[in-house]
Amino acid sequence: MKTKTISRHVTHNPEILSGEPIVDGTRTPVRAIVENWRLGVRPEEIPLHLPHLNLAQIFDALSFYLDNQAEINEYIERNHVPDELVHPLIKARLNQSFLIP
Repeated sequence: MKTKTISRHVTHNPEILSGEPIVDGTRTPVRAIVENWRLGVRPEEIPLHLPHLNLAQIFDALSFYLDNQAEINEYIERNHVPDELVHPLIKARLNQSFLIP
């Protein structure tokens, strides 16, 4: 396997999400954690939305982000779905979950 560890809980592998930084042992990209955090979800609450992750993984991913903001922001921008393309039922459900202000 071509996995490269880049922090305690963050790795990347060209065969998974085209090498985007992910949480070790998962396919969860660091950007998923960062996007929750940017929406106002406290790090301690992120496992409620991503229950396969623990707090050590969450905090390490956020620390990695803070050291590599330009890289992760680029992945976030590349994967952004314009609001007008999000189905109204999904928007309503996200609003109920407090994931979208």
